[in-house]
Amino acid sequence: MNTSKNNIIIKNKKASRNYHLTDKYQAGIVLEGWEVKGLRNGKVDIKDSYVMLKNNEAWVIGLKIDPPPSLKNDNVDSTRSRKLLLNKREISSILDAVAQKGLTCILTSIYWKENKIKCDIAIGKGKKNYDQREDVKKRDWNREKQRILKNSNR
Repeated sequence: MNTSKNNIIIKNKKASRNYHLTDKYQAGIVLEGWEVKGLRNGKVDIKDSYVMLKNNEAWVIGLKIDPPPSLKNDNVDSTRSRKLLLNKREISSILDAVAQKGLTCILTSIYWKENKIKCDIAIGKGKKNYDQREDVKKRDWNREKQRILKNSNR
């Protein structure tokens, strides 16, 4: 996925901590006009979102986009289900992966690509608590190792 730092709208930081991510896909997302304004303003929450497959279509559930101030009084649903745009081949491979025990499809990031809003989704298997602690230990050790190497080179 070729995304630069300034094109990323939001990234799901907990996804890599809570899941072993394997296959990644890029998908378009069907949005209304006020939702694009909300994304442009950064008023989005991706924490509790996931991807559900229904009738050979992919839907993102739990993605919260706050409306701009001009629409606060209108009756808008900020957590509505939004359709993802994927090829039939990609949907069938996601269906096959999700059919396996313990695998789920997670929304990992939303970003701008040219003038379109895209999202990355990934297939993941939930990590146990001891796996999460092991990742923290490895990250801390790598950080300490870099400090030691940096100080020994001086």
